[in-house]
Amino acid sequence: MREASHDKIEGSSPSKLNNQHPTINTPSNNNNNNMHHCMDIPMGGLEVHKVVPPPHRSTLQKLMARLKETFFPDDPLHQFKGQPPKKQWILGAQYVFPILEWGPTYSFKLLKSDIISGVTIASLAIPQGISYAKLANLPAIVGLYSSFVPPLVYAVLGSSKDLAVGPVSIASLIMGSMLMQEVSPTKDPDLFLQLAFTSTFFSGIFQASLGLLRLGFIIDFLSKATLIGFMAGAAVIVSLQQLKSLLGIQNFTKKMAIVPVLSSVFEERREWSWQTILMGVCFLLLLLIARHVSMRKPKLFWVSAGAPLASVILSTVIVFAFKASRHGISVIGDLQKGLNPPSWNMLIFSGTHLGLVIKTGIITGIIALTEGIAVGRTFATLREYRVDGNKEMIAIGLMNIIGSVTSCYVTTGSFSRSAVNHNAGAKTALSNIVMSVTVMVTLLFLMPLFHYTPNVILGAIIVTAVIGLIDVPAAYHVWKIDKYDFIVLVCAFLGVIFISVQQGLAIAVGISVFKILLQVTRPRTVVLGNIPGTDVFRDLHHYNESAVSVPGFLIISIEAAINFANTTYLNERILRWIEEEEDDGNKHPNIRFVIIDMSAVSTIDTTGITLFGDLRKAIRKKGVELVLVNPLAEVVEKLQKVDKDNELMRPDHLYLSVGEAIASLSLAMKNQASNMYDEEMQTNAPPQKLTTT
Repeated sequence: MREASHDKIEGSSPSKLNNQHPTINTPSNNNNNNMHHCMDIPMGGLEVHKVVPPPHRSTLQKLMARLKETFFPDDPLHQFKGQPPKKQWILGAQYVFPILEWGPTYSFKLLKSDIISGVTIASLAIPQGISYAKLANLPAIVGLYSSFVPPLVYAVLGSSKDLAVGPVSIASLIMGSMLMQEVSPTKDPDLFLQLAFTSTFFSGIFQASLGLLRLGFIIDFLSKATLIGFMAGAAVIVSLQQLKSLLGIQNFTKKMAIVPVLSSVFEERREWSWQTILMGVCFLLLLLIARHVSMRKPKLFWVSAGAPLASVILSTVIVFAFKASRHGISVIGDLQKGLNPPSWNMLIFSGTHLGLVIKTGIITGIIALTEGIAVGRTFATLREYRVDGNKEMIAIGLMNIIGSVTSCYVTTGSFSRSAVNHNAGAKTALSNIVMSVTVMVTLLFLMPLFHYTPNVILGAIIVTAVIGLIDVPAAYHVWKIDKYDFIVLVCAFLGVIFISVQQGLAIAVGISVFKILLQVTRPRTVVLGNIPGTDVFRDLHHYNESAVSVPGFLIISIEAAINFANTTYLNERILRWIEEEEDDGNKHPNIRFVIIDMSAVSTIDTTGITLFGDLRKAIRKKGVELVLVNPLAEVVEKLQKVDKDNELMRPDHLYLSVGEAIASLSLAMKNQASNMYDEEMQTNAPPQKLTTT
């Protein structure tokens, strides 16, 4: 690789420059007599380093490097380097199946902790599974099926030690509401179930594809602010939907917006059941108190974990003992006993509903991935281990593909169950297997016991579970940090509760993307000034009390990539700065050089390259020269290809730092002014008389 060459700044007395560390005097070009009006910039033997082109790389090498940074920033193949073939096969198997990594060293002590945590989360998963299936307008038994097979798949393929998988409220709500737009779950339940399984299949295909193609950055478009607002809005809608069960209403709206839901509540006042309301309020308070106790004292996590199952058991006993089902309290009814039946014959890959199931699968897949990976990374940070996002996508995707052919609907990592799993002391993913076995026992032997479970309890369990999604402190934190992000948050929240869940999410994502487009088309550009007594240059607006302008120079820093979307803006903005400096000539001398600091310009395209040529021509008419500072490798390469006349790449127009540019150009200006002054003095000097002896 070529080393950067350098030249010492030379003037009329180079020894003085390098040994006595003088200051450079920057003259005003309004009047040569103003030559002593100066800016002090210490030189300290400063050397001007030449900007050299980067080492040559072929187009294929550049493409491979770019693809590696885009799709393999974590370098997953690094662990295979230098390993013998046998070790590479073992590492490869462990990479695909993480259970092979921790399985051989598994101990009885770990098993004891995983059994306790597995049984604990099963006590939460069983009532939540039934409740979330009802939320998705699916048979209650499907929720239990979805808590049996997916955890087994994840235990083999997943890399998180704490993630507890199964149905979740938001994905259930979105799937149910989207499918209900075209098919009624009550009038055509079989078709609705087929669409749910098919949507789950496409969701899994989409998730696994993102992981295999390493396209996980797609889900990053759901910013934190978007998720906070979306989750809060969805929690409100989910809670309002449970008024159907909590009030005992039979005929309830299928819409998900707040206005039609509340209208339906008050229009059906005649269907309100005081027995249902009384039971619902009592158990809802019980669940909320249990949740509050566990939040205040994390060691009592088992209180909130066991409260839903305890409520189910207690309410079932009450309904059975007092024959409450005869007094207006609706119950679940008979649930099919046995393990998951196959459902591959129920998948639909043609017909009028194909577009609906693909769209539903993609949207629920994105939401499920976002929640699952966020939860997994949160607990991985607490326990100081690493979760591979791409492996998680593959695991969750395969989990849903297999689930779709075993009578399961979309599943992912649940925050509430994962929190219980973590607090219960789970050591490995085996806790998911224990939970799955517990659900299996329930499916085989305990299903008749749920016959008298009241629906009002399922509504209370859902409300308690989703209320934690309303994170007011996080919203306030966003407000303090970034007002634009808070607008995104509010738009997501209002869009969900007033329009619909999916459209509210789309609005929030659209506003977030608009923010990104604004940042691309209007990149941050600042005028730099010198900190007196140093060669440090900072934003004049930021350091307005310490940084000062350098007379004769306009120093601009571009802090973004330059591309076709922002070249016009940059050109106009820089020209306007020049005009503003010239209009303010009483304060600042007219500028001679425009210096553009390109340290933060990471990439540039063809249109961006033309910016400098156009800008140079425009400002040269004003007697101003363009100087570039610290262009990165890609910029230098492209400048070389288009700069046929060697105007932009001239040594005196290209520098490694702003300090070197100012020092070199100031010295040149000083020498030029001195030479002009000497010539003027010689021209105006009176003729000397010749004398003879």
